[in-house]
Amino acid sequence: MSTTNTEQVVTSAPKLKEPKQERSNLGHLLARSVSSGLVAALVVAIGLLWSVPTFGLFVSSFRPPSLINTTGWWTGLVPPWQFTIQNYMDVIQAQGFGRAFLNSIIIAVPGTIFPLLVGAITAYAFAWMKFPLRNWIFLGIVALQIIPLQIALVPVLGLYTMLGLNGQYAAVWLAHTAFGLPFSIYLLRNFFAALPSDLMESAHIDGASHVRIFWNIILPLSVPALASLAIFQFMWVWNDLLISLIFLGGNPQNAPMTLIIANLVNTYGNNYQVLTAAAFISMALPLVVFFSMQRYFVRGILAGSVKG
Repeated sequence: MSTTNTEQVVTSAPKLKEPKQERSNLGHLLARSVSSGLVAALVVAIGLLWSVPTFGLFVSSFRPPSLINTTGWWTGLVPPWQFTIQNYMDVIQAQGFGRAFLNSIIIAVPGTIFPLLVGAITAYAFAWMKFPLRNWIFLGIVALQIIPLQIALVPVLGLYTMLGLNGQYAAVWLAHTAFGLPFSIYLLRNFFAALPSDLMESAHIDGASHVRIFWNIILPLSVPALASLAIFQFMWVWNDLLISLIFLGGNPQNAPMTLIIANLVNTYGNNYQVLTAAAFISMALPLVVFFSMQRYFVRGILAGSVKG
């Protein structure tokens, strides 16, 4: 009888714990779903709040001056709607604005390609080539990100003046390339180093040189990191005012949109609707670049963060 009672206790014990385990698992799942739902709701709320100024700028750019001066932009969403494209016509007809848009493209495209190309070549050397003091040199390049670019503007301006580059496109190309290289090398080196080493060893065994490995293997596998870096660099160059003001301020023929919009603030300081239209035109191309490459953005941001 004692043996039977013991077996009954042993067999019945798990059955008593199962409801508690199920309730515990259910509680964990419920807590996890609630926390994930709160995070999702918080992200959506932040995204909407972040988009409100941009949407308000877009609405205001189509409103006539009389309504902008007397009512808020949100009132334009209520019928009857009174929108106009005169603000954009005034901006386009402003002196030098069309030329400034072309200048911004001429500055931004090479100012994005050069740091990507030079940074990718340098990052490959730090990731897969052996040479003396490699880690110390890489540490010094990473440390350059801490140095503010403003302290280098005066000596660089003096050098450009001596070489006759001041006021030329080449001046801002070289400046954006030099100031953008530390971050480019840092991001791409981490991504290149995370690629499988067996792939590189197999290529070397097959007789591939470093140049062929870089162009035929590294670059095709690094599209997410390159696209993410291209977004960062393009946004920085396109929205830059300080470098353009210092190196191109004396040559209005090569002035980008940022300089023209800064001049519009002085010329049309009381015409808020003109400034909104100019600002939204300057935002249009960066938004197109970002949304066309956004699928690579997160993958590029996480480049090299997880090994394997």
